[in-house]
Amino acid sequence: MSLKITADHLGRGAAIYVRQSTPGQVTGHAESRRRQYALADAARTAGFVDVAIIDEDLGRSGSGLEARPGFQKLAAAVCAGTVGAVYCIEASRLARNGRDWHHLIDLCALAGTLVIDPDGVYDPRLLNDRLLLGLKGTMSEYELSLLRQRGIEARDGKARRGELRFTLPPGYCWSEAGRIEIDPDERVADAIRMLFRKFRELGSARQVFLWARSAGLSLPVVQRNLSACKILWQPPAYRKRCFQATAVSACRA
Repeated sequence: MSLKITADHLGRGAAIYVRQSTPGQVTGHAESRRRQYALADAARTAGFVDVAIIDEDLGRSGSGLEARPGFQKLAAAVCAGTVGAVYCIEASRLARNGRDWHHLIDLCALAGTLVIDPDGVYDPRLLNDRLLLGLKGTMSEYELSLLRQRGIEARDGKARRGELRFTLPPGYCWSEAGRIEIDPDERVADAIRMLFRKFRELGSARQVFLWARSAGLSLPVVQRNLSACKILWQPPAYRKRCFQATAVSACRA
């Protein structure tokens, strides 16, 4: 056991923070999640009796652009002085942006809470440990930016070659030749053509929306999950994909 872990830390307990960035990772990357949950056993081996697992952020990005109730719960527990150590598999699990990372490190320093990962035990009150934690957070943030940049470059390269595939609005699909075509489902295709005709007649997407609402029409909306998608029929609404996507398509036609 590390000498940095004192009786005070053991008395306050440990918090195990578990996060994966997307629902796809939650479904398909079980090994990462298993390693994170296994930190609870490592905490008990180190002498912590009270071990709390915070896993409300499974499927949520750590970029700072998405609300993370689990991270807020962790920060609140650190502020309350009930956490002696925060366990994480790596810095990127706690945060992918400097704001959240340094905020948590500041809170841990004020509360005397340790940060523990498989590489070591860090006390944010110590200058050298704080420097290492800062470097880990900076590297994690840079890694996210690098991954995003690579993704954009790959997308743009496909677009230049004419090979880019993207999610199409309801009523359209990709053909085997890689072209965008009207959905072969006749009911869906008729609904799209009807919106086109009405847009040319009325000249305004809002007027088409009001007409469709007054007529009690239902329009196609695509419901997607990780393995398949299906067409649902719903009344048009500004905040629903069924009208937004088809109206945008009509405006561009």
